[in-house]
Amino acid sequence: MKIISYITAAIFLGSLTLNEAKLREGDCDVCIKFLTKFANDLDGSEKGPDDIRKKLLVTCKKAKGKDHRFCYYVGGTEDAATSILNEITKPISYHVPAEKICEKLKDKDAQICELQYEQKIDVRNVDLKKMRVKQLRKILQSWDEECNGCIEKSDFVQRIEELKDKHTEL
Repeated sequence: MKIISYITAAIFLGSLTLNEAKLREGDCDVCIKFLTKFANDLDGSEKGPDDIRKKLLVTCKKAKGKDHRFCYYVGGTEDAATSILNEITKPISYHVPAEKICEKLKDKDAQICELQYEQKIDVRNVDLKKMRVKQLRKILQSWDEECNGCIEKSDFVQRIEELKDKHTEL
Protein backbone atom coordinates (compact mmCIF):
# COMPACT_ATOMS: atom_id res chain seq x y z
CA MET A 1 0.00 0.00 0.00
CA LYS A 2 2.87 2.36 0.81
CA ILE A 3 4.44 1.66 -2.57
CA ILE A 4 1.30 2.77 -4.39
CA SER A 5 1.15 6.01 -2.41
CA TYR A 6 4.84 6.70 -3.17
CA ILE A 7 4.29 6.07 -6.87
CA THR A 8 1.27 8.39 -7.01
CA ALA A 9 3.20 11.07 -5.13
CA ALA A 10 6.10 10.75 -7.58
CA ILE A 11 3.76 11.02 -10.56
CA PHE A 12 2.07 14.06 -9.03
CA LEU A 13 5.39 15.82 -8.36
CA GLY A 14 6.59 14.94 -11.85
CA SER A 15 3.50 16.50 -13.40
CA LEU A 16 4.11 19.71 -11.42
CA THR A 17 7.58 20.13 -12.90
CA LEU A 18 6.25 19.53 -16.41
CA ASN A 19 3.70 22.31 -16.02
CA GLU A 20 6.38 24.81 -14.95
CA ALA A 21 8.21 24.44 -18.27
CA LYS A 22 5.17 25.63 -20.22
CA LEU A 23 4.89 29.33 -20.91
CA ARG A 24 2.19 31.40 -19.27
CA GLU A 25 0.30 34.15 -21.02
CA GLY A 26 2.64 37.12 -21.48
CA ASP A 27 5.83 35.12 -20.89
CA CYS A 28 8.54 35.42 -23.52
CA ASP A 29 6.58 38.09 -25.37
CA VAL A 30 9.66 39.54 -27.09
CA CYS A 31 11.09 36.11 -27.90
CA ILE A 32 7.89 34.79 -29.46
CA LYS A 33 7.16 37.90 -31.53
CA PHE A 34 10.76 38.27 -32.71
CA LEU A 35 11.14 34.61 -33.72
CA THR A 36 7.70 34.48 -35.36
CA LYS A 37 8.48 37.56 -37.44
CA PHE A 38 11.94 36.19 -38.25
CA ALA A 39 10.57 32.80 -39.34
CA ASN A 40 7.93 34.48 -41.52
CA ASP A 41 10.59 36.66 -43.17
CA LEU A 42 12.65 33.66 -44.24
CA ASP A 43 12.32 32.85 -47.91
CA GLY A 44 12.68 29.40 -49.43
CA SER A 45 16.43 29.68 -50.04
CA GLU A 46 17.34 29.64 -46.32
CA LYS A 47 16.76 26.03 -45.38
CA GLY A 48 19.75 24.87 -43.38
CA PRO A 49 20.77 25.99 -39.89
CA ASP A 50 23.88 27.75 -41.27
CA ASP A 51 21.86 29.86 -43.71
CA ILE A 52 19.32 30.67 -41.00
CA ARG A 53 22.14 31.63 -38.62
CA LYS A 54 23.56 34.12 -41.15
CA LYS A 55 20.13 35.64 -41.72
CA LEU A 56 19.55 35.83 -37.95
CA LEU A 57 22.83 37.70 -37.44
CA VAL A 58 21.86 40.19 -40.16
CA THR A 59 18.42 40.64 -38.59
CA CYS A 60 19.95 41.15 -35.15
CA LYS A 61 22.25 43.89 -36.50
CA LYS A 62 19.16 45.85 -37.56
CA ALA A 63 17.21 45.17 -34.34
CA LYS A 64 16.49 47.98 -31.89
CA GLY A 65 15.12 48.22 -28.37
CA LYS A 66 13.89 45.03 -26.75
CA ASP A 67 14.57 43.03 -29.92
CA HIS A 68 18.24 44.08 -29.74
CA ARG A 69 18.35 43.06 -26.08
CA PHE A 70 16.91 39.65 -27.04
CA CYS A 71 19.60 39.28 -29.71
CA TYR A 72 22.23 40.13 -27.11
CA TYR A 73 20.96 37.44 -24.76
CA VAL A 74 21.01 34.73 -27.44
CA GLY A 75 24.37 35.79 -28.87
CA GLY A 76 23.20 37.50 -32.05
CA THR A 77 25.19 40.69 -31.44
CA GLU A 78 28.93 41.23 -31.72
CA ASP A 79 29.30 42.21 -28.06
CA ALA A 80 27.42 39.18 -26.66
CA ALA A 81 29.35 37.07 -24.17
CA THR A 82 27.73 33.74 -24.99
CA SER A 83 25.90 32.28 -27.95
CA ILE A 84 22.96 29.92 -28.03
CA LEU A 85 22.05 30.60 -31.65
CA ASN A 86 22.07 26.88 -32.44
CA GLU A 87 19.15 26.50 -30.02
CA ILE A 88 17.23 28.81 -32.37
CA THR A 89 18.48 27.97 -35.85
CA LYS A 90 18.09 24.19 -35.75
CA PRO A 91 14.46 24.21 -34.53
CA ILE A 92 13.55 26.94 -37.03
CA SER A 93 14.98 24.80 -39.84
CA TYR A 94 12.67 21.99 -38.64
CA HIS A 95 9.70 24.44 -38.57
CA VAL A 96 9.25 24.22 -34.79
CA PRO A 97 6.82 26.93 -33.52
CA ALA A 98 8.32 29.97 -31.82
CA GLU A 99 6.53 29.18 -28.55
CA LYS A 100 8.32 25.82 -28.25
CA ILE A 101 11.69 27.38 -29.11
CA CYS A 102 11.19 30.04 -26.44
CA GLU A 103 10.25 27.39 -23.86
CA LYS A 104 13.62 25.72 -24.44
CA LEU A 105 15.44 29.06 -24.41
CA LYS A 106 13.81 29.86 -21.06
CA ASP A 107 15.51 26.78 -19.60
CA LYS A 108 18.89 27.97 -20.92
CA ASP A 109 18.55 31.62 -19.87
CA ALA A 110 15.58 32.90 -17.88
CA GLN A 111 16.36 36.53 -18.78
CA ILE A 112 15.13 35.89 -22.31
CA CYS A 113 11.57 35.43 -21.10
CA GLU A 114 11.71 38.38 -18.72
CA LEU A 115 11.86 40.81 -21.65
CA GLN A 116 8.57 42.60 -22.22
CA TYR A 117 7.55 45.21 -24.75
CA GLU A 118 6.49 48.47 -23.19
CA GLN A 119 2.77 49.11 -23.09
CA LYS A 120 1.50 51.70 -25.56
CA ILE A 121 -0.25 54.56 -23.79
CA ASP A 122 -3.36 56.02 -25.40
CA VAL A 123 -2.70 59.67 -24.65
CA ARG A 124 -6.17 60.77 -25.75
CA ASN A 125 -8.02 58.56 -23.24
CA VAL A 126 -5.70 58.58 -20.23
CA ASP A 127 -5.71 61.07 -17.37
CA LEU A 128 -2.24 62.61 -17.63
CA LYS A 129 -2.51 64.14 -14.17
CA LYS A 130 -2.62 60.67 -12.60
CA MET A 131 0.50 59.45 -14.40
CA ARG A 132 4.00 59.54 -12.99
CA VAL A 133 6.57 62.03 -14.27
CA LYS A 134 8.69 59.14 -15.54
CA GLN A 135 5.81 58.00 -17.75
CA LEU A 136 5.22 61.54 -18.98
CA ARG A 137 8.89 61.84 -19.91
CA LYS A 138 8.65 58.55 -21.82
CA ILE A 139 5.72 59.88 -23.82
CA LEU A 140 7.70 62.96 -24.79
CA GLN A 141 10.76 60.86 -25.57
CA SER A 142 8.75 58.52 -27.83
CA TRP A 143 7.60 61.60 -29.74
CA ASP A 144 11.21 62.90 -29.97
CA GLU A 145 10.15 66.04 -28.13
CA GLU A 146 11.72 67.84 -25.18
CA CYS A 147 10.29 69.82 -22.33
CA ASN A 148 12.82 72.57 -21.69
CA GLY A 149 12.32 74.23 -18.34
CA CYS A 150 9.85 71.63 -17.09
CA ILE A 151 10.29 71.24 -13.36
CA GLU A 152 6.92 70.13 -12.05
CA LYS A 153 4.51 67.47 -13.19
CA SER A 154 2.04 70.12 -14.35
CA ASP A 155 4.67 71.47 -16.77
CA PHE A 156 5.01 68.03 -18.40
CA VAL A 157 1.23 67.61 -18.59
CA GLN A 158 0.87 71.02 -20.22
CA ARG A 159 3.59 70.23 -22.79
CA ILE A 160 1.98 66.90 -23.69
CA GLU A 161 -1.42 68.58 -24.04
CA GLU A 162 0.16 71.08 -26.47
CA LEU A 163 1.72 68.33 -28.59
CA LYS A 164 -1.07 65.75 -28.33
CA ASP A 165 -2.84 66.68 -31.57
CA LYS A 166 0.42 66.71 -33.52
CA HIS A 167 1.50 63.21 -32.47
CA THR A 168 -1.70 61.22 -32.08
CA GLU A 169 -3.84 59.83 -34.85
CA LEU A 170 -7.60 59.74 -34.86
